[in-house]
Amino acid sequence: MEVTSIQNGIIIDHVPAGTALKVLDYLKINPAKTKLALIMNTDSHLYGTKDIIKIEDEDGKKTPAIDLDVLGLVARTATVGIVRGGTIVEKKTPTLPEHVVNILTCKNPRCVTTTERGIDQMFHLTHSERQEYRCDYCDEEAKL
Repeated sequence: MEVTSIQNGIIIDHVPAGTALKVLDYLKINPAKTKLALIMNTDSHLYGTKDIIKIEDEDGKKTPAIDLDVLGLVARTATVGIVRGGTIVEKKTPTLPEHVVNILTCKNPRCVTTTERGIDQMFHLTHSERQEYRCDYCDEEAKL
């Protein structure tokens, strides 16, 4: 299989194998309206297998917006390469955010965010090694 390089855009590399579609969903990137290439379950020297997401920016003027907090939450090992003129000009590494808003959903049926409309879903990081987040309102552990 051959996937050509992109001239302008971003490359999200080192995405855990099999999670590229989930990453696109969390990043709110619509594959039907975005020129992109998904490479899934490809070989990786570091992880064995990985996914790669390439998002093309045809006019070269606007880099697609990637929320690094969200990416750090759903694909902690990922890296983001900014491509201009066929060359990676900048590399970014996401980190686990201390606080996330409206990314995770509380599963506690008695939580105020479940029973009331219009309340932001807010979670805070309680244990970085286990990637454990808890609801700000009821302290329920988030399920990623």
